[in-house]
Amino acid sequence: MTCELDDVSICLMRHRQCNDRIVEVRLAHKEAGSIASDGLSFEPRLAGRESNAIMARILITSGPTREYLDPVRYLTNGSSGRMGAALATEALRRGHEVLVVSGPVQVAYPEAAQVIRVVSTQDMLTACLKAFPDYDGVIAAAAPCDFQPRAVEKHKISKSGDGLTLDLVQTPDVIAALGKLKRKDQWTVAFALETQNGLQRATEKLRRKNCDLIILNDASAIDAANNKVQILDRNGNATPAQGSKDSVATAILDQIELRLMAKSGL
Repeated sequence: MTCELDDVSICLMRHRQCNDRIVEVRLAHKEAGSIASDGLSFEPRLAGRESNAIMARILITSGPTREYLDPVRYLTNGSSGRMGAALATEALRRGHEVLVVSGPVQVAYPEAAQVIRVVSTQDMLTACLKAFPDYDGVIAAAAPCDFQPRAVEKHKISKSGDGLTLDLVQTPDVIAALGKLKRKDQWTVAFALETQNGLQRATEKLRRKNCDLIILNDASAIDAANNKVQILDRNGNATPAQGSKDSVATAILDQIELRLMAKSGL
């Protein structure tokens, strides 16, 4: 099945047969003057499960986003998507159903995961807002670009011999938007990458963005095979975890299942 919609609308179509899931979705967006011509794309997956029981449906954001300055240059960061991929792999191993909304990355996501490819932070927000009502919770492991140019130049910016001043505005906050829409039977888990006053800043984000847990790490996690995190809850409890991103994903899912899914009755 294939669906294409104009603007930033998203069509999610599912066909279920026995224990296999076949999904084919194409997402397209057309904005006046938009240079992100590749827009959104969905990767079809065929997934077989060992068990009919799906414990939870989990939305995972992953990777960076890009905010174009002109048709060639863009703002971004060094996020590799490895943490998101590790979380998707571990969640699937436990029997959960997974949808990954991913920015541009080279990392491979597990075959059993549904994957929506996005470019900009707005793309990621749009995809998540559309999908989130159908999921039990979200793990926001992506590192969306926090700023975008006020206006995108239609042509490549040429050197003039002078400096260049960029007029930037903030991008939408994906996890905060989902936190506002969260139902009582849903949960949200954020990541906070901080380089100073980490505990204080992460705790503030946890409450401001209406999250249930927040994963604190630092800049050493960017494009790295390993990670060192603290898993913080709303009561001020901190659970440390470090090692490969696979092992950190295990620790994070342990806490989500213990603290969040158990309360939801999953």
